[in-house]
Amino acid sequence: MVPMDTKGIEKAKKIRKIGMNSSDTGLIYFDEVRVPQRYRIGAEGQGFIYQMQQFQEERLWAAANAIQGLTNCIAWTVAWAQERKLFGAQLADQQWVQFKLAELKTEVECLRALTYHACDLYVSGQDVTELASMAKLKAGRLLRAVPDGCLQFWGGMGFTLENKVSRMYRDGRLGSIGGGADEVMLGIIAKIMGIAKRPTAP
Repeated sequence: MVPMDTKGIEKAKKIRKIGMNSSDTGLIYFDEVRVPQRYRIGAEGQGFIYQMQQFQEERLWAAANAIQGLTNCIAWTVAWAQERKLFGAQLADQQWVQFKLAELKTEVECLRALTYHACDLYVSGQDVTELASMAKLKAGRLLRAVPDGCLQFWGGMGFTLENKVSRMYRDGRLGSIGGGADEVMLGIIAKIMGIAKRPTAP
């Protein structure tokens, strides 16, 4: 951990993003920064190893963190569909609406089961690289598919910034990028399956 007032550190500017606006992102420049040993975390030269080891925890967290938001998104949309009336009938009376929401809920429960299973194995000391990658991949894709599917049922209201589902639509896009992109997760899974011969990112 290095204090931001250390000589050589420059805070450049805050970066505007399409989502996750409650979490600031900015440019920071390091120019010949000297870091005293008292600020070092862990053993010297082990930073890369620590980073590789923590990836599985980060990816399990990403999957687990997605579950409640996805569940909420569906619940909000169910409540909206039960109130919204079109041509004298509730939106929720349409079978295609029922089926789409039922399908999305099923997908979220599949993610929950996979994530819980991976966490159980991780706590017991097993290597969950493959399962953590699968859970992260599934979470990232559902963070796009669920808000996108739900947003359609909100009509014009879903296109407003005040709508909670539209915020999930924007924020959720990070799920397939942060902590390892979908393509990285697929590469890891393929490598463990024995069908990818070239090295992949961790």
